[in-house]
Amino acid sequence: MINANEHSKPFGISFISSYVPRHCGIAKFTSDLANSIIKQLPGNIYSVDITALNDIPEGYRYSSEVKFEIKAQSINDYKEAAYFLNLSDSDVVSIQHEFGLYGGDYGSNILYLLEKLNKPIVTTLHTIVENPSDDELKILKEIGERSSFLVVLSRKSIKMLKDVYDIGEEKINFIPHGAPDVPFLDTVYYKDKFKISDKRVILTFGLLSPGKGVEDVINSLPGVIEKYIDVIYIVLGATHPNIKRKFGESYRDSLENLVKKLGLENHVMFINRFVDDKELLEFLLMSDIYVSPYNHKEQVVSGTLTYALACGKAVVSTPYWYAEEILNDGKGMLVPFKNPDYLKDVFVDLLIDENIRNKLRKNAYDAGREMIWKNVGKSYASVFHKAAEEFKSGKILPVQHSKFKLLPYLPEVNLNHVKNLTDSTGILQHATFSIPNPNEGYCTDDNVRALLISMIYEQIYSESGIKDYINKYLMFVHYSFNEQKGLFRNFMSYDRRWLEETGSEDCNGRVIFVLGYMVKNASSSSILGLTKSLFDKSIKNMTQFKSLRAIAYIIMGCILYLERFSGARDIKKICRTFAENLFEHYDKSKDKDWLWFENKLTYINGRLPQALLMAGRLFGNDAYLKAGLESLSWLYNELYDREKNCLSIVGNNGWYEKGKQKAKYDQQPIEIPPLIDAFYQAYYITRDYEWVKRLGLAFSWFLGNNERQEILYNYETGGCYDGLTSTMINQNQGAESTISWLLSLLRMSRISQELQIE
Repeated sequence: MINANEHSKPFGISFISSYVPRHCGIAKFTSDLANSIIKQLPGNIYSVDITALNDIPEGYRYSSEVKFEIKAQSINDYKEAAYFLNLSDSDVVSIQHEFGLYGGDYGSNILYLLEKLNKPIVTTLHTIVENPSDDELKILKEIGERSSFLVVLSRKSIKMLKDVYDIGEEKINFIPHGAPDVPFLDTVYYKDKFKISDKRVILTFGLLSPGKGVEDVINSLPGVIEKYIDVIYIVLGATHPNIKRKFGESYRDSLENLVKKLGLENHVMFINRFVDDKELLEFLLMSDIYVSPYNHKEQVVSGTLTYALACGKAVVSTPYWYAEEILNDGKGMLVPFKNPDYLKDVFVDLLIDENIRNKLRKNAYDAGREMIWKNVGKSYASVFHKAAEEFKSGKILPVQHSKFKLLPYLPEVNLNHVKNLTDSTGILQHATFSIPNPNEGYCTDDNVRALLISMIYEQIYSESGIKDYINKYLMFVHYSFNEQKGLFRNFMSYDRRWLEETGSEDCNGRVIFVLGYMVKNASSSSILGLTKSLFDKSIKNMTQFKSLRAIAYIIMGCILYLERFSGARDIKKICRTFAENLFEHYDKSKDKDWLWFENKLTYINGRLPQALLMAGRLFGNDAYLKAGLESLSWLYNELYDREKNCLSIVGNNGWYEKGKQKAKYDQQPIEIPPLIDAFYQAYYITRDYEWVKRLGLAFSWFLGNNERQEILYNYETGGCYDGLTSTMINQNQGAESTISWLLSLLRMSRISQELQIE
């Protein structure tokens, strides 16, 4: 912590925000605000620590005040941050909020932290949307409900919070954006330093991205140069890192091409780097005109415009909300959006008349005294103290979230019931209530599923104890392999007698799928050697399989295998043959109202389109991709209950035959993991976030968002009930349903990790 006085307990402030050295305006804002409270308030005793939001998996090299890091897309990180802060000495938590900072749809992951946080919260809203989507509206209203106070950086924001979000004014505090305190200086000194004393300088600074309107300024310059040949326009700032990750330097390149097209190479200077405060102020102080040419109105705050005002610049801006508010009464000049001709005339007028320019400068500088960080820090400190006092007095109490969640809440992973069902042989098939039932024995189906969840669990949590279970389940699968038949057996009695020579095609396909996963992800040479050997020995004996679900599993297993051994020609050939087989079934079976692979929807339906999508990616086959997306969309629409906003999966008491009614019951948990995986494959291919919402909807089936609105996960045992019947939940908690729950939960956890590193 940064301590102002080490002889008494400081008043603790924990900031949750992006933070320097991350190149982000809010990161810089938080750093300046924290320092203003510590360094510029003599006589007060404060400590500050930071919980920093990372937008890249490796994070940043933070200074010592950063005590905790959150990966923006990791839901568990938000929960852990709440626990960490609850146990800290902080008297108040200051959240710097912008939708784009936090993971999930519209930054919904912040709700997981708020749900667990038991501290007074003051939230600064850096972005407020006047016409929010339903999700944005609900999220911001919930943030407002949970916060002791909200801080806004413009007066228009107060009206929007009241009128649009129905938040009471008593909860809202206006504190202006902070700015450095600099003397009112002439431009000449710093022009000499930069060796441009003979130039008239127009400046724009900030992270560069489309929408900033820089092209409009460039297009205005030819007319300005006709009057003043000595004009130079400086565009100061690196490309926004998020834009650069997605689009590279395409926007900057387009601007530079425009400069060349207009012959302005000697009149436009791009400085493509993130500058520190000292250098930034030097650029500001040497500029004659500062221009803020945003081309959209919906901007409630601008740190760059605040800095320019406080430095006493002659400011020209388009009339976005914040500019309209702080440049009124002669503190700057407003110009229409996307109007280079109008900009040209204003630039020329200001350059002609130094008196007008100086009047604008003086008005801006005087108004900017209110915004210097020392004053802003005092205002925040006052709100922080008030929040802490009211929280202690009981006037403001922690508020639990509403049940609204954009993505379902992910409970902690609990393996107790899987371990309860597992003995020295493997995992038992069934349970009576939650008590293992040895009378039903074991099956390879469940043991290979248990192997899969154990492997995924190890990848996520790196817990050494899970290795024993991986070995146990793999041993069972190995023992199930019938060397004479070259295929896997399925059912085993409790006294370890195999009840068949070979299992079903579906069982063997499922084993191949998991073996492929093990081959791809095995870190142990022993596990890799065994799983690869079993895969190679058995796959050649499955080439005549007819079951579409077995075929789908084999396709996926082969693809996973090929992700580690891409040159395995025989495996690729088998994969290609089966992919074409699956596609042909779809092509022959579908019609305009029935977009499916066969004339009946039965079980684990999601695996069929998932396999076709994975094959389409592997082979670059657009027909496979189209068919996979088309069939998966149709499946979703057949399962989606619009009235209840849930999935009503096909019941096994009659299934769903073409031209007949879909069976509602018995719905079984085994249906959900294939849907989650298939929806994620569709998202991966299309980048359409609607598929992420759908996989969240599928997962929520376990947690009560289903036909009967009943929770199937048993929080006490860690098990999952065996399904929904027409009258009640099946109270037994067998291996198949419990593993289906855990596979869904682990996949959701892994998917959230994968989404945050894109």
